[in-house]
Amino acid sequence: MSRRKNARRSSLNTRSEFSAFLRRPAVQVAMLLFVAFIIYLIASSGGGGATTALARDVSVDEAYEMYQSGAFVVDVRTQEEWDEYHAPNTTLIPLDQLQARLSEVPKDQEILVVCRSGNRSQQGRDILLSAGYNATSMTGGLKEWYARGYPIEGAPQ
Repeated sequence: MSRRKNARRSSLNTRSEFSAFLRRPAVQVAMLLFVAFIIYLIASSGGGGATTALARDVSVDEAYEMYQSGAFVVDVRTQEEWDEYHAPNTTLIPLDQLQARLSEVPKDQEILVVCRSGNRSQQGRDILLSAGYNATSMTGGLKEWYARGYPIEGAPQ
C-alpha cells in the first residue's frame, strides 16, 4: 500500500512540477511565439507563388482597367452567347472546354475570366488557378460590363 501512496505522490509531484514549469513567463512567451509562428505559416501558405498575385475576384470597373492594361481575357460562355455579344479582343473558350484548351492561355500574363453574370467565370478562374495560371474572375459579368457602357461587340437581347 505504501508503494501506491508513493506512486501517487510521485505523480502529483511531477504534475505540480510541470504546472509550475508552464507558469513561468518565459515558457508562456515561448509557447505564444510558437503558436503565432504556426498561424503565420498557415496564413502565408494560402495558395503560394504566382497564383496569389491577383485578387481572386474583381469588380467590373477593376476588370476594365485590367482589360485596358493588356490582361488576357477569357470568355467562358457558350458559342451562342459569344455570337450574341462579347467584349472586343477577348478569347472564347467555353467553360466545358477550358481544361482541354489550357495550352491556348498564356502562362506569362494576367488572366481575366469573364462570363454572362459572374458564376461560370469563378469556375474558370479556379480551373486556371489549379493549373498554375495567374487568374482572376470578374464579378457581375458581361451584363454589368455592357450596362456600364464598356466596349462590346453585338448587343444583349
